[in-house]
Amino acid sequence: MSEPAELLASHGFAVYILHYFDRTGTAFADKQTIFSKFPVWMKTLWDAISHVAQQPSVDSERIGLLGFSLGAYLSLSDAAIDKRIKAVVDFFGGLPKEMKIFMRRLCPVLILHGEADPTVPVEEAYHLQQVLEKKGIPYEMQIYPGAGHGFSGEIWRDAGLRTLAFLNKYLADGTSVSGTSRPELA
Repeated sequence: MSEPAELLASHGFAVYILHYFDRTGTAFADKQTIFSKFPVWMKTLWDAISHVAQQPSVDSERIGLLGFSLGAYLSLSDAAIDKRIKAVVDFFGGLPKEMKIFMRRLCPVLILHGEADPTVPVEEAYHLQQVLEKKGIPYEMQIYPGAGHGFSGEIWRDAGLRTLAFLNKYLADGTSVSGTSRPELA
């Protein structure tokens, strides 16, 4: 998933890519693995945000997360409890229903999902939409007809442009893009 990172970096974002599986030695995540490792991965994400926030090229008041599938679940879960997160881009993921118990807040969210996703059903996107609407949290959503779990071609391009526009909208500081550094974890 280097393409979104490259796109964002080319537009002035400080980009960090987290390999949360490394902490648990995980190569694949089935339901049992997700259930048992999710808290450790959440701690890994929290630690990564703490590290990124201390970097000289990063404005710690403008941190956003971008997650794909399980990474989106982790990003949204963290944003539900971590006030340091100002925006989340959710690529074919969702918000775990269990987070309703722990949710303290949520930031603006961009939801990008395939209508025909067999791995993470599109109902996850609609569930997140309902949560955001109920709490009055700004969001944007694009459901791609016929798309599955993962994007390519024109859908991939459109999702990238939507991501860039969304993050500029919620993380920009009003100065020129080339003269700013905007943190982003992908």
